[in-house]
Amino acid sequence: MASQHPHYLGHRERLRERFLRVGFAGFADHEVVELLLILAIPRRDVKGPAKELLRRFGNLRGVLDAPVDELRETRGIGEVAPVALRIIREVASLYLQQKGEGCQPMSSPGVLHDFWRVRLGGLRNEVFEVAYLDTGARLLRDGIERLAQGTIDRAAVYPRRVMEAALYRGAAALVFAHNHPNGDVRPS
Repeated sequence: MASQHPHYLGHRERLRERFLRVGFAGFADHEVVELLLILAIPRRDVKGPAKELLRRFGNLRGVLDAPVDELRETRGIGEVAPVALRIIREVASLYLQQKGEGCQPMSSPGVLHDFWRVRLGGLRNEVFEVAYLDTGARLLRDGIERLAQGTIDRAAVYPRRVMEAALYRGAAALVFAHNHPNGDVRPS
């Protein structure tokens, strides 16, 4: 009688190969989270924990925005995976920032909008940030700065601080952004 192998044998490799062929096209949300978790949890089945994270936090964005302490409370996640998920989120934010630095004019707000949506979207307190641009409307190197971090519904910004920072960097233009911790994404 032939021995039956568990259904999950080779699952990780199949997920990786599928991702390399088609990216995330056709992936269920839990499969995306599984791919992230296998980077930090090398030898355990992560389908259950991936589904639990999505149940608890709603979607991939919710998982990546979740506080490390809350991620650790999820069964099967352990100590390393929450840190890995935070690293992945911050790498995405840094990638979007560097993508815009010095190369793409900001005449269209789309690039900064995408960047700030990732960077500020899951924060629990209101923050106020500025992008420093050159005369060609390109983001200056390291041209994003958090000027204020506040409470759940406000952040105090001081105009003098804004102007000093802009002059110091030699910025020709500024773009401001702040978040709404309640999830409202409409400009204000």
